[in-house]
Amino acid sequence: MVRAAGGGVGPSTTRHTGTGHQAALLLTVMLLILAAILGRLAWLQLLHGAENRAMADENRIRLLPRNPVRGRLLDRKGQVLATNRLTYNLYLQPLQVDDRRWPELRERLASLLGIPADRLEAQRSSGANAQGFRIPLALSLTPVQVLRFREQAGSLRGAEVSEDVLRAYPDGSLGAHVMGYTSSITEEEYAALKDHGYRISDRIGRSGLEKVYETHLRGEWGGQQLEVNAEGQVQRVLGDKPAKAGKDLRLTLDLDLQRAAEKALDGVRKGAIVAMDPQTGAVRAMASRPNFDPNIFSEGPTTAQWNGLNRPEAPMLNRALQGFPPASTFKIVTTIAGIESGKLNENSTVPTVGSFCYYGQCYADHGSFGSIGFPFALGVSSNSFFYKVGLMVGPDELFKAARRMGYGSRTGSELAAEESPGLLGDPAWKKEVLGEPWTPVDTITSSIGQGAVTVTPLQMARLYAAVANGGWLVTPHLVEREFPRQWIGLKPATLRVLHAGLRQAVTSGTATILNDPSLPPVAGKTGTAEDPPRPDHAWFGGYAPATGKPTLVIVAFGENSGGYGGTVAAPMVKALMTVWFRGVKPPAALKAG
Repeated sequence: MVRAAGGGVGPSTTRHTGTGHQAALLLTVMLLILAAILGRLAWLQLLHGAENRAMADENRIRLLPRNPVRGRLLDRKGQVLATNRLTYNLYLQPLQVDDRRWPELRERLASLLGIPADRLEAQRSSGANAQGFRIPLALSLTPVQVLRFREQAGSLRGAEVSEDVLRAYPDGSLGAHVMGYTSSITEEEYAALKDHGYRISDRIGRSGLEKVYETHLRGEWGGQQLEVNAEGQVQRVLGDKPAKAGKDLRLTLDLDLQRAAEKALDGVRKGAIVAMDPQTGAVRAMASRPNFDPNIFSEGPTTAQWNGLNRPEAPMLNRALQGFPPASTFKIVTTIAGIESGKLNENSTVPTVGSFCYYGQCYADHGSFGSIGFPFALGVSSNSFFYKVGLMVGPDELFKAARRMGYGSRTGSELAAEESPGLLGDPAWKKEVLGEPWTPVDTITSSIGQGAVTVTPLQMARLYAAVANGGWLVTPHLVEREFPRQWIGLKPATLRVLHAGLRQAVTSGTATILNDPSLPPVAGKTGTAEDPPRPDHAWFGGYAPATGKPTLVIVAFGENSGGYGGTVAAPMVKALMTVWFRGVKPPAALKAG
């Protein structure tokens, strides 16, 4: 009985034990599955939560940037010099298109938009970046291309067409050196400027006033945050920030006079013109030749265009801000040195000769005029007169007068970063740079602007302005606002001599082409600078009206143009004065004469 009962217990115990093992196994499996789920959730939520949320938002939310409209550049009367135009560009979002998906998308885009696939491939390769910024694939799409893309946009994930605002210069190359140009920001610049509101697709001022007034002109980005469905269709607007337009900038330039300056320079391959209000320093025209069209930088220059910009003639160089030997225009400085030093006075006379010999060398003059005074010497531009005046006053007084008139230093204009201070090669400079002592020969050549002396057309305009306005050294400027001017305190006798001499140069001297009854009375000085073995430079600087309160100073320069200041540069000045004084009735006495 006991065995039987005991024997009946064994099988029952075995069944219960097997069931317990199965339950334990099942529980273990469930725990493992739960652990895997929890681990996966922890991996997704804790370790990579931010990344996954961003990916989810990327699939659900689209950011539509809004470009800021750059402020316009206007002339003094409000006429447009630089504005903006709307364009549509094709971009690739590289984080959404890997190497596996790209070939299919490339072929679809090529077929849909009629853009060669190899061009799209080249653009993708050249625009690749580690940060995943969008890559421009094609610029300035046609309306038909934009329409075709938008019809298929839902199936072209990773590609987008967006509006862009490009800088536009309606008059092309007119005033290009003053206004400058804009171009796309580089990755290095973006890294430095992103905290200041710049984006990788931004454009930035590169030269001229576009660069100087970048913060004034650029504006601020805006944009929309859109919720889209799986097909890319907009469901609702989640946020909207309007772009803030940049501010317009009114310049001192006069568009009509600027056009006249550009046209006047057609007669030389290289040169510059500066026209300025002698009372305030407001620049009315500034032109340089050769020039360039800043519009080509809006979309990026082609290889041919880039090669043209880098040719030896340097079309992007603003010659109005570069130093050149001033030649006989420097005789104004020598005149100032002679009278202001007290070594001579307004009635002093000096004998002139056809060939002046000194210190073992002879220097030719273009005429022997006998014993003459300052006004006549300026009018006929007598070399021997100013050789002797230079030797009388010496180099210290000569260069002191030059510095007093602003030579040897920048003018203070907004384009200071592009402006040369010129060169005043005085005795200290010669000793330091050349290691040689100063000689009388250096004084002789410097006194007529042929030594180690260079001045910019803008510096020269500033000098003529000081003569015209009675002794104020103005600050040349290109934007309408108040700028300081400095009283240099020239003696009344000095001003009388200069006014008489510069007027005589026009009435009976080297610039009679400007003695035109259709113009107000003009005063000025010619200059012809030797530059062997190249052709001579030609200069003319002057102002009008020569009586009363002058309203315009003009300096014209032909670099290696050949000819003389009176035959090359003076006609340029006449062309501008004809435009500026159009409709101004000349004095009756001048008309009669």
